[in-house]
Order: sequence, then structure tokens, then C-alpha cells
Amino acid sequence: MGRTLESKQQIVEELKVLLDGAEMALVLDYKGLSIKEMSDLRDRLRTKDGVCKVTKNTLMRQAIDGNSSWSKLESLLTGTNAFVLIKGDVGGAVKAVQSFQKDTKKSETKGGLFEGKLLSQDEIKAIASLPSKEALMAQIAGAINSIATKVAVGINEVPSGLARSLKQHAENGED
Repeated sequence: MGRTLESKQQIVEELKVLLDGAEMALVLDYKGLSIKEMSDLRDRLRTKDGVCKVTKNTLMRQAIDGNSSWSKLESLLTGTNAFVLIKGDVGGAVKAVQSFQKDTKKSETKGGLFEGKLLSQDEIKAIASLPSKEALMAQIAGAINSIATKVAVGINEVPSGLARSLKQHAENGED
């Protein structure tokens, strides 16, 4: 039994809400994946602020219709597609998808869209190779801590240097 017009409209509205909150979309060919494998992919994405939706291309076309941020996704809407919508940890979610594809050896990434730009396979791989958000934050914190330490040592060196100079001057003056 087919979907009713109301259920299709509800799906389109849900997709619009997901797209409004997403920073990146990946289009995967999910042909040959079992329900268990799709559940595994969804579980991996859930921890990385990603969601995987399987829907008809016509419903996705309706969801992106009139939205200039996602209009270039149209060129990827052929065949059997699963849509991975990512907000937050883009690199981590792409890594999760690639890890899933490596483990199952069944799914392929057709392409992606990030900030209105269609991404090639190489660009998607480059995003996956970026450090995680936590690693970047740790690097920034380390750099800030390093600068603060150098400033503190520099400030402390001024009175110490002055004291050494005065001591040396006093010792030279007594001779």
C-alpha cells in the first residue's frame, strides 16, 4: 500500500527540518544493505551528531526545492539513496560513514554537499582526515597554555634580571 499525501507531506517537512539544522549532507548508495547494517550505520552516526534517512528521491527533491543551500544536491538524486545529514562534528561523522563502508564493503558515497558546494570523493576523504573537534580543542588549549607560560616566565624574568643586575653592581661597587 502506498503512502498517503499527508504522510508524504509529513516526511518532506521532517526532511526540511533536518536540512535546516544540518551543515553537511552525504548521499550514499545503500543498495544491498540489510536492516541490521543500516541500524549499525545509524548507531555510529548518532554519536557524531549525524542522522541517516532513507527516502525517495522525489520527496528529497521537494524538501530541497527553493532552498538555495541544498539545491545542488539535486544532481545526486538518482538510484537508491540514503541521506546522511550531519551537524556539529562533520569530520567525525564522515569518518564514521567511511569506517562503516570499510567494514561492510557494500555502500558507496555518491557525493556530498557542504556549505553549498558539491564535494568530490577526494574532498570527502580530506574532511575525514581532519582531526576531531576534541583534538583541535586540545591543540588550541595547549597553544594558549604555552603562550601563557611564556608570558609568565617573561614577566617573572624582569624583576629577577633587575635583582641580578643590582647584585652584580653592588658586588662590583664594593671592590
